[in-house]
Amino acid sequence: MSEIRELLEDAIRRFNERVDEDEKLAKELEGVERSIAVKISDEGDYHFNLKDKHATPLEEGDVDADIEILTDKETFLALFKKEMGPMKAIATKKLKINASLQDMIRIRKFF
Repeated sequence: MSEIRELLEDAIRRFNERVDEDEKLAKELEGVERSIAVKISDEGDYHFNLKDKHATPLEEGDVDADIEILTDKETFLALFKKEMGPMKAIATKKLKINASLQDMIRIRKFF
C-alpha cells in the first residue's frame, strides 16, 4: 500500500471519528453530499464521498468530482507532514483545488 493511500485512509478515519464526537460538526454536515478526488500527478488518483455526515472508504481511479485536489507526491507529503502550508502550496502553484468557496471551507475541516 502506498504512503499516500495510507495517509488518506488515516485522514478519513480521523475525520469520521471527529464527526462522531463533535455534534457541531455533525450538524454542519447534515444533508451535505460531495464527491472528492485527490489527484497526485506522479502517484495516481483517489476519491471518496462525503455522505450522511461521514467520508466513505477511499477508492482508486479518476472520477469527475465536486471537489478536486491536484498536486504531486512531494507536495502532498509535505502538506501532510506540515512541512508546507496549503497557502504556500497554492501560491507556488504546487497545489490546485477546484471547488466552490463553500466547499473549500469544508475541505479544510477534513484535513
